[in-house]
Amino acid sequence: MGGRHSLPPRSGKLSREIAKFGLVGASGFIVNLGVFNLVRATTEWQPVRASVLATAVAIMTNYLGLRYFTYRDQAQDDRGGRRKELGLFLFFSAVGLVIENGVLYLTTYGLGWDGTLANNGSKFLGIGIATLFRFWSYRTWVFKTAGGGQERTVADSRGGLPPYREAPVLAEARDRR
Repeated sequence: MGGRHSLPPRSGKLSREIAKFGLVGASGFIVNLGVFNLVRATTEWQPVRASVLATAVAIMTNYLGLRYFTYRDQAQDDRGGRRKELGLFLFFSAVGLVIENGVLYLTTYGLGWDGTLANNGSKFLGIGIATLFRFWSYRTWVFKTAGGGQERTVADSRGGLPPYREAPVLAEARDRR
């Protein structure tokens, strides 16, 4: 039923993945900026320190969203796989934290842009840059199946095997007998 304007199945899958990643990311963005502004309003913490805490809180909430919503079909079956996945997630998240807060540090201390609007704008820019890195790293290294990054089917996740289909060449040879 695909017309000339329909997307190939692979690009449709990528679009859905980006949309789900975006939903989780949007919630993480709200958590990140909310915690950042709450800490800045209620404490005397410097912008980068408050931002690191806010980013860490958002990372934890994002892991839950990514694991159980965006990439739930790529669940690891064993404890070792889950530990490896979490370790990789935390590693790449830490790199994203450095990217995000490096932008805030550079604008605050390097350019002297300090204030609520400047801090939030810098945080917004840093989150955007770090999000591009995180999307690439999570989908490439973290949330993939042990079988070489191939997608699992519903039958696989339930422990069943896909139905057996005889190869056409074998069926023709059998019919000639």
